[in-house]
Amino acid sequence: MLGRRQNARDKVIGGGVAETAEQDGSRDCVVRNISENGADPEFSNDVRLPKDTMLLTIARKGHSLLARIIRWRDNFVGVAFSPESSYELPGSDLAERLRKSEKKKRQLQRRIKELIDEG
Repeated sequence: MLGRRQNARDKVIGGGVAETAEQDGSRDCVVRNISENGADPEFSNDVRLPKDTMLLTIARKGHSLLARIIRWRDNFVGVAFSPESSYELPGSDLAERLRKSEKKKRQLQRRIKELIDEG
């Protein structure tokens, strides 16, 4: 049953991190009911997060998504993922570090291939 949701959500439970632009703005959470349009992060206790958006990193999925908070009750949050494909928190260097890491990974993979071909 979809109810108000556009897509069905998986009842998956996985670890996540909610990040904001504020100082010390990173909080661990458990992510439930994930779909391509949203999720339900649960925090271990009442946390102070902005009431509008956060960057939600889901370890199991291996990516980060801009999430707009649509409801908040105690330590349960309902979020909708933004259609923006690239989002960087103000003052965050996470996206730049990721780009550099991916570039370095490709360089190392090419070098390994060269070494294997030589041997």
